[in-house]
Amino acid sequence: MHPTTFDLFADTEAGQQPRADQIGEQSWVLRGFALPCVDQILTALEAILLAAPLRHMVTPGGFSMSVGTSSCGALGWITDRSGYRYSTVDPLSGFLWPEMPEVFSELARNAASKAGFADFNADSCLINCYVPGAKMSLHQDKDEKAYAAPIVSLSLGLPAMFLFGGFARGDKPQRIPLLHGDMVVWGGVDRLRYHGVLPIKQGHHPRLGEQRINLTFRIAG
Repeated sequence: MHPTTFDLFADTEAGQQPRADQIGEQSWVLRGFALPCVDQILTALEAILLAAPLRHMVTPGGFSMSVGTSSCGALGWITDRSGYRYSTVDPLSGFLWPEMPEVFSELARNAASKAGFADFNADSCLINCYVPGAKMSLHQDKDEKAYAAPIVSLSLGLPAMFLFGGFARGDKPQRIPLLHGDMVVWGGVDRLRYHGVLPIKQGHHPRLGEQRINLTFRIAG
């Protein structure tokens, strides 16, 4: 489908022109949505990664993921030879995952609301770090206990080409460029669409250097 664009941001400060691009019946790209609070996001993220450092997890098939991962919130997403799942405990440290900062929760809640999903209170934030060449294959988010809540995703750092597909892996996906501060929200009838990320291209971001950070907020429990 061709993206539809309209203003969801009547409360945006004068001089700013963020916009919402519709990519599915209940799916939106919120351009630059996180920019007003990106400093607070990065400060909070630094503290989280000190407590729960990035690591390259192993898939059930025995392959090491190309992205480095961590989590915060009540539940963290993990994978190993036993399968994909959520856990209250960071397997690297044996401790609970760091608490989700309020700036994360509020941003995710506001983005979901702008996209038409009220009362979104994430209990999990997956942190993925991509360096040039890293990618994410097409997949569905199916490890959560229920699918009523949307997926809320934030891009930081290097640009990415987001793949947003259909309900079968073979469906041809849309290619959607994502920039620093962009957010994607999908749910409802679109909740189980396949999605992924093409290999990150070489580059240098003024704040994050040679990496892209993605924060994915979910209600997992």
